[in-house]
Amino acid sequence: MTEAVTEPDTVVAEPAEAPPAESGLHQPRRWLIAAGEIVVVVLLVVLAIWCWNRGVVRLEYPIEGRDPLISTRYHGNWLGTSIASATLAVVLALDAVRQIMLAVRTRPQKAADSDM
Repeated sequence: MTEAVTEPDTVVAEPAEAPPAESGLHQPRRWLIAAGEIVVVVLLVVLAIWCWNRGVVRLEYPIEGRDPLISTRYHGNWLGTSIASATLAVVLALDAVRQIMLAVRTRPQKAADSDM
């Protein structure tokens, strides 16, 4: 049998501590970003409703002696735009919630340094 060859133990030097970054995740200006996203969400919801209403068209054909024949026509381009804008509104709303959570969890630099 052959003997297993082992390499000598190597000492891995620990990396030096990097100075804290000036711009971290927790920044109060995220409130402004969240407010802007909420405005865009409202506009996208209004756009989705407007496109949906344009995408569904009711047609009425009068018939003598009977109730009118009512038909509904769906325009896919308007309905697709409505669904896409609603989806984008949901994604932006989720990101706005994330921005708000990061803005709320801010701590002053002195409090953050004293915890370490």
